[in-house]
Amino acid sequence: MDTSSTLKPAVVAVNMVEYAVAKHRDRFDKVFFKAFLAGVMLSFGGLLSEIISGGAAGINTNNPGIVKILGGFVFPVGLVMIVLNGYELLTSNMMVFPMAILKGAIPWWSLPVNWIIVTFGNLVGSLFFAAILVKYSGIVSTEPYITYIRTFALHKAADPQWHQIFLRGIGCNWLVCIAVWQAAGAKDTISKIFAIWIPIWIFVACAFDHVVANMFSVPLGIMFGADLTVAEYIRKSLIASYLGNIIGALFVALPATYFYLGDYDVGGLRRAENGERKRSADDSEEGSRDIIVDDRKD
Repeated sequence: MDTSSTLKPAVVAVNMVEYAVAKHRDRFDKVFFKAFLAGVMLSFGGLLSEIISGGAAGINTNNPGIVKILGGFVFPVGLVMIVLNGYELLTSNMMVFPMAILKGAIPWWSLPVNWIIVTFGNLVGSLFFAAILVKYSGIVSTEPYITYIRTFALHKAADPQWHQIFLRGIGCNWLVCIAVWQAAGAKDTISKIFAIWIPIWIFVACAFDHVVANMFSVPLGIMFGADLTVAEYIRKSLIASYLGNIIGALFVALPATYFYLGDYDVGGLRRAENGERKRSADDSEEGSRDIIVDDRKD
């Protein structure tokens, strides 16, 4: 019996493919609502991070690095809730679906279908949280939070160049996918939480760009009057971070597929390992002849 606290990377890689297969088989309505809830959960972490960072104006003036560390430290709670509850997050699906497609476990069209549904689900959940639970609830409708929320949105979607947001998106989802991978390899809840926490803490403290996290923070800034239009947000932030996140996910998915899945389902042998007999062309012809004989007897 394996008594180790973590799974081997090869086992995690197979599990990632199986996760994608399960997601592929899930009903579209369930996928959407799981994505909606993921958007809400991630926004909880985003809000807590902005409350700490925005409420520490004095510290930020003299020690901005400390505020980045503190804000980054609390953000991972969102991804922890997503992983432990089995919700649908776009950025982790950017890792598992390419792996499953490369190994022939799911059809190619499953990727765009899932990503489209999950994108809109994450977006609706993030906007719901930003508008209903933050803006209209009034929990941060005072200074210094109003100014910070506006400024933060501009720092994310207006100040950087398009290519800078794209590159930050690569770094972000590289770390997010590492966090999800490590959580999948952990066997107990505490280990999963710790495995998620460190990489996410790094990406937030370093100000990398996560497309779903920005679906909360940037629209929230627009709701509070930031000098930014929705079109500018979509053109510059959403598209750039989306594409960057895809590349970042592939930096985890492609090496993992190459390293650990070279013999995945080779020639149908994985089915044989599970006690299933591989069906050959001769079997099909023999079955057809049996049917013909039976028909003649009737």
